[in-house]
Amino acid sequence: MTGITKVAVLGTGVLGSQIAFQTAYSGFDVAVYDINDEILAKAKDRFADLAETYKKSGVVGAADGKAMDALGRIRYSSDLADAVTDADLVIEAIPEVLKLKQATYEKLGAVAPEKTIFATNSSTLLPSEMKAFTGRPQKFLALHFANQVWKFNTAEVMGTTDTDPAVFDAVVTFAGEIGMVPIPIHKEKAGYVLNSLLVPFLNAATELAAGGYADPKDVDNVWRIATGAPLGPFQIYDIIGLNTPYNILSHGDAHAQGLAVWLKENYIDKGKLGVASGEGFYTYSK
Repeated sequence: MTGITKVAVLGTGVLGSQIAFQTAYSGFDVAVYDINDEILAKAKDRFADLAETYKKSGVVGAADGKAMDALGRIRYSSDLADAVTDADLVIEAIPEVLKLKQATYEKLGAVAPEKTIFATNSSTLLPSEMKAFTGRPQKFLALHFANQVWKFNTAEVMGTTDTDPAVFDAVVTFAGEIGMVPIPIHKEKAGYVLNSLLVPFLNAATELAAGGYADPKDVDNVWRIATGAPLGPFQIYDIIGLNTPYNILSHGDAHAQGLAVWLKENYIDKGKLGVASGEGFYTYSK
């Protein structure tokens, strides 16, 4: 046991909502925070959709009322101090923009209880880039989930040189308690394990499409047929949502920034954000 019973999740986007729902599904009380009530209203619809997804996906117990019970353990707040009141653990899942995360941790550190552990779900940024802004570097680390957490249930745990080993161990244990397979990472690595493999793969696919070498669907076809993989890179893009890859590319070198521009002009600016918006590289029905 970790002593973690109350969890707050900051951010109700694609992955933030999944983390919050999986945590509530595992029996924890969860507060979700976002910047205004309009976004939270949309989040409620997202959580309802997740409950149905768990049922349709055959997640154990979902059809027997466990999914609906999880909804009852989630509360919503657009007030940061209220959201983290008495939280044992805060999981931050806001956009992949370093300055935004740093500013959020400054605010969080001022209102969260002294006992609270902070964990960033950042997919590529290093926790050491944020630790000074938390006010509690010994209680701060990264806890990174893969998209579709009910199915791809890894949780990468990565601390900094300041992270208390007991805090690290507690978060590893917590990850197991919510049905994840913990992947302890022994020292900091940008991209962790998953995205150290995934991001170069997606970037290579983007370069092929942006450079006019092959259409996205054909890139996906050759990858699936030639390797037996269930999904091609652009199908993966749509599941992730295009905003996060765009943010990552935008903070890369000049070549990466050029790919970001292509992604923005051809897809994001047209409202094609992936599965969540109903269209990305492919079109999806509700």
